[in-house]
Amino acid sequence: MHANSFMTKTLSLLAGAALALGAFTAQADESKILRVGAEPSYAPFEFMDETTKELTGFDIELIDAIAKAEGYTIEVTTMPFDALIPALFTNTIDVALSAMTITEERLKRVDFSDPYYESGLTILIREADKDKIKSVEDLKGQVICTQIGTTGSYYAEDIEGATSKTFNSAPESYLELKAGGCVAAINDRPVNDYFLATGQSEGIISLPGTLSAENYGIAIRKGNDEVNALVKSGFDKIKADGTYDALYTKWFGAKN
Repeated sequence: MHANSFMTKTLSLLAGAALALGAFTAQADESKILRVGAEPSYAPFEFMDETTKELTGFDIELIDAIAKAEGYTIEVTTMPFDALIPALFTNTIDVALSAMTITEERLKRVDFSDPYYESGLTILIREADKDKIKSVEDLKGQVICTQIGTTGSYYAEDIEGATSKTFNSAPESYLELKAGGCVAAINDRPVNDYFLATGQSEGIISLPGTLSAENYGIAIRKGNDEVNALVKSGFDKIKADGTYDALYTKWFGAKN
């Protein structure tokens, strides 16, 4: 009877230890969350799927794949584009990506991953204006629609005599262009191209050529070595195993 009692106590202790270990493991797993900040209306990089009502896009699938390669899950917080870098400063998020161009000015404030997409700026105009707006030279002294905090906005501000009319999202700038509130909209080529491919772009065309070459990167708070290492390692893994190429082809077609 004493032996049975001892065995019962031993089993109970073992069961308790197993439960404690299980709880610890679950807690450890829950801590492996990469907090992501994104601006939710920048198709095809990030946007709300009308069918599933969930955030999707190239950027979202990219950071999800990077996180999974390192055993992490992502937790996405949506916010205006110009709030992303401040959110890194306050440690509200670990990484920010919304087709964010790597610039010298931004590099003074945050770190960036290796470039993951090569882009550039293009100009959209109303088709009715195609005979008078033929190049960036014709935008001097004009009102130009842009998204606040983007390189398109900065570019417009440098055009002689031009006024940059800024909006919180790219779709808002397109609506203003269609309504005649500006003569052109400047934004990233893939975002403009995606808009032109939708049924909402009737009467809008793109001027030929690209204004600048740009590389997109994942922004990380300076000094956050742990997240920098996680992103680099995960990105290297998905490039090596073909995941990155598959995602690129899915959203943009095969590379030239």
